[in-house]
Amino acid sequence: MKRKIFAVIPASGVGSRMQADKPKQYLTLKGKTILEHTVSLFLEHPKIAKVIVAVAKDDPFYTEIALLKSPQIQIVFGGETRADSVFNALNAIEDENAWALVHDAARPCLKRSDLDKLLQIENEQGGILATPAIDTMKRANGSQILHTEDRSTLWHALTPQFFPAKKLKTALETAFSKKQIITDEASAMELSGYQPQLVAGRSDNIKITRPEDLTLAEFYLTHHSSL
Repeated sequence: MKRKIFAVIPASGVGSRMQADKPKQYLTLKGKTILEHTVSLFLEHPKIAKVIVAVAKDDPFYTEIALLKSPQIQIVFGGETRADSVFNALNAIEDENAWALVHDAARPCLKRSDLDKLLQIENEQGGILATPAIDTMKRANGSQILHTEDRSTLWHALTPQFFPAKKLKTALETAFSKKQIITDEASAMELSGYQPQLVAGRSDNIKITRPEDLTLAEFYLTHHSSL
């Protein structure tokens, strides 16, 4: 199936849990910013037509990155939430039949093999990369355990998440209008009645959230070729 695929990277977050002097996507790993590592994954893929990066309006850092001046990259301004930023990026897609591949700016360790698996999805409900829950999962009330969940039906949602761009945009609009909570793109699609496909991905596709994640991401980026 021939379709135009746009990678969408929301990169307007502050990342306060990193306790750093700049947003986490601009911290350096192996001589490049996290955002450069992430964007490169999509720029180098032959099936991706364009990469749309959503940055904060008052972001002073993105203009210093030469890679973001590539003609294959479009910069848009994000919104207050991740969902707002994704929505603004989707507004920049004019092709009615395009698909959007949404990926966290702070996930630089995505492997090409996982990306290729996700891109094989053709059903109109789309799909996401995810990993099955392997730890014992507890339901809590504050810090008190209520009960243990059946982990056999639980998955950790990852990115990229891959949907027909027009359907995702409509799902986000609907969720906004109903003031529903959207934690990822799949949750917006679910609220509109879709059942996206789960594609089992690698557990080293980590999201850099806390300071210790930088060390782990550097390890994965260094050893990916041999893993």
